[in-house]
Amino acid sequence: MIVLIRGGGDLASGVALRLHRCGLHVVVTELSQPLAVRRLVSFAEAVYTKACTVEGVEARLVSDWMDSLSVLQVFSKGRIPVLVDPDGKSAQALHPMVIVDARMRKCAPEPMRHNAVLYMGLGPGFVAGENCHVVIETNRGHSLGRVIWQGAAQSDTGVPEAMGQRQAERVLRAPADGVLTPLAQLGDSLEAGQPVFEVAGQVTAAPFTGVLRGLLHPSVPVHQGMKVGDLDPRGDPGVCTQVSDKALAVGGAVLEALLSRPELRKSFWS
Repeated sequence: MIVLIRGGGDLASGVALRLHRCGLHVVVTELSQPLAVRRLVSFAEAVYTKACTVEGVEARLVSDWMDSLSVLQVFSKGRIPVLVDPDGKSAQALHPMVIVDARMRKCAPEPMRHNAVLYMGLGPGFVAGENCHVVIETNRGHSLGRVIWQGAAQSDTGVPEAMGQRQAERVLRAPADGVLTPLAQLGDSLEAGQPVFEVAGQVTAAPFTGVLRGLLHPSVPVHQGMKVGDLDPRGDPGVCTQVSDKALAVGGAVLEALLSRPELRKSFWS
């Protein structure tokens, strides 16, 4: 059985990691230029590097989403296949029994052709019984990781989660339209005022002392105000290579939803 996960960002990768560790065959689909910021814990990075490893689990890019044989070969080596497939067309070639839309677009998904037994949506924009079978809550708080079989996820708050007394200022945004030039590396410990990146001649500096936990790939065109980086005030470079507690919680919820369907259980590990 195949579980197809749409999206390879940090949250989607936490889900993929948990399912893979449980022995399920997981395929990740992405854009031709993924927008993952936390690249060291995102399987989307394989689109740029051909292969990447997150917490000891390797993902490999399969260049043709219609090449089912190559996907099976990646499975046989205990790895996760990553496909460039923004429209979800691979669902017609791979016939996944489960699809998890983990793109976090925060709006209703566009229709796609599939025969999946279970279609799951993560976070805002999904309504169980309308545009998916089940929703997983992704907002932090008492309901994080709740499995919702009827109804919608909470609305997008538009406010980043607080971390070490920092909230909105820990999200780094593009100062202008253009191409991002990194002036620091992921995992670097930065002092307040130290340059982080440049766009169209405008340099963005660290607003406080912290570790550069995320930065958009420099090949992606950016627009003014776009989220391009993440500065962690906790001062621990180790967090840059660890899947977040939130991603793990959501991954556990996805596994709960899968196991709660009796008609799917017998097919999970076959």
